[in-house]
Amino acid sequence: MITAVDLSLDRGIKNLISRSSFTIHPNHKVGLVGANGCGKSSLFSALLGQLQPDAGELSMPSTWKIATVKQETPALEKSALEYVIDGDQEFRELEQQLTEARANNDGNLEATLINQIDIIHGYSLPARAGELLHGLGFLQEQLGQPVKAFSGGWRMRLNLAQALISRSDLLLLDEPTNHLDLDAVIWLQNWLKRFTGTLVLISHDRDFLDDVVSQILHIERQTAKLYSGNYSSFERQRAEQLAQQDAQYQKQQKEVAHLTAFVDRFRAKASKAKQAQSRLKRLQKLPDLAPAHVDSQFTFSFEKPDYMPYPLLSLENANCGYSQDIKILDQTNISLVPGSRIGLLGRNGAGKSTLIKSLAGDIHILDGTRYCAQELRIGYFSQHQLEQLHMSSNAIEHIIRAKPEFGELQARTFLGRFGFSGDQSLSAVNTMSGGEKARLVLALIVLDKPQLLLLDEPTNHLDLEMRQALVLALQEFNGAIILIAHDRYLLESCVDEFYLVANGKVSEFSGDIDDYQQWLNDDKKINIQGDKITTSDTSLDKKQQRKQQAELRKKAAPLKKQAQQYERKVTQWQQELDQVEQVLADTEIYQEQHKSRLSELLKQQAKLKQKISENETHWLELEEQIEEIMSQH
Repeated sequence: MITAVDLSLDRGIKNLISRSSFTIHPNHKVGLVGANGCGKSSLFSALLGQLQPDAGELSMPSTWKIATVKQETPALEKSALEYVIDGDQEFRELEQQLTEARANNDGNLEATLINQIDIIHGYSLPARAGELLHGLGFLQEQLGQPVKAFSGGWRMRLNLAQALISRSDLLLLDEPTNHLDLDAVIWLQNWLKRFTGTLVLISHDRDFLDDVVSQILHIERQTAKLYSGNYSSFERQRAEQLAQQDAQYQKQQKEVAHLTAFVDRFRAKASKAKQAQSRLKRLQKLPDLAPAHVDSQFTFSFEKPDYMPYPLLSLENANCGYSQDIKILDQTNISLVPGSRIGLLGRNGAGKSTLIKSLAGDIHILDGTRYCAQELRIGYFSQHQLEQLHMSSNAIEHIIRAKPEFGELQARTFLGRFGFSGDQSLSAVNTMSGGEKARLVLALIVLDKPQLLLLDEPTNHLDLEMRQALVLALQEFNGAIILIAHDRYLLESCVDEFYLVANGKVSEFSGDIDDYQQWLNDDKKINIQGDKITTSDTSLDKKQQRKQQAELRKKAAPLKKQAQQYERKVTQWQQELDQVEQVLADTEIYQEQHKSRLSELLKQQAKLKQKISENETHWLELEEQIEEIMSQH
């Protein structure tokens, strides 16, 4: 078991956890939650032995094997499949010993080693590694590709697969869904439910936590406290401890009214019946969930636009893509009117982000018609928008630049609704965390009073409190919403209908998330059957298939070359940043005699972070385009 007794953890001069005690028993699954910066990652570092407690004790059995997801992946020639198999270190060690035994003609040792490999199911490892990779979204033909051929996000999936295959006693996962789409999130959720070891999971996805964990370790005000039950149960228990419930009750009633209106409106409509039933289930949870957010620091809402045109935006017979040779979506028809609340479903690389960019006008449609109402204000959120912020400016300067009539006090008050308090609003963007940047972009969107929201994974960097605040704000928004998210709770709470992006087409999807999961399973079976048919097909068909693949590779080649250039730069700067932060982690550097050296290091850190951030954005955008091109086969 993991035992903490009067545990205290500090980072530099900041106290994160103070005199906290808890026990995590073997084979238990625990969700580690708390606001950004409360000490969750530091507790992981302590469990890994990378950070020593400042007071008290943190112990676990010395024989336990610990697995976690590596944050970096070198550009290896090794295949994706072999890289994942490396996660089982015991197998690799036995494999090496077996090779040496055979070289030495040691038959007795060889037999012993073969038996040991059989006991740990080593001979089924390639099949299990392939299953993990398929579940995380890799295609069969990608399993043999070298690690260096994959982008940063896909390498993180490789690292996740490597951690999952390791047969660990303790599995530590820090936001494992951040680099996954909804399909892979659903798969990982089911995998972790079957995991038999001890799991400690950091996640801001409440439905994911609800489905996987049976205990919650909550860090708040320097105290780590263990609760029994899943996340919903934790919220109920915590809500009972909170005294101020009146204000939250009003928020809760608004959410109840919104969901009840949907159920009442669509209960009798066949095409919406399942979605109405889904909202009804969500409604039944609300009395337990909402009170836990009574003390949330986030209290924003979308202001009513000055003008609401009808329709807002539409695409008619539109072909969407990046050039006539790189068409992603064909004959797309979609019309957005006030009240439209659409969630986009579809596999990774199917073209969901391409559709959002086409609607936003970020990329021009290739053919067809795009109608945009006059004076339409679009609130567009994507990872690209985060990096369009002025890196040397602070949050107050961003608000005043967008709203010149605001004074500093008004800007501070407005930013306070998004969790920027005190000197936080004076910090330059290049020193902000991903969550702080996301909150600033949301603040700028709210400030603009949009009639249409285009949201591409808006919750990636947000903690649970901010996600709940966003849900409540979206429910009150009276314009139109299109949402891409891997957060099931966000989708089910904020959209009324789904569109499916698949096979180059955009079409209405009549079911809910459960139906989509079934669609994924059925589609997978069809693809497997298709693969079997292909293997017995004629050599002429194989030749045509190879020709098509070659054409796609040719189209993607210039983009790959650019992406590799960005990747090399990011890798180099990341190594430099690691060296700088290693020095900054030493408390000695904060002594008065090192003041000038500290100032120099902090400037260097900010500069490197800015370079990495800007170039990584361009790199990931190129990889996304490459992904969409190659998925057209």
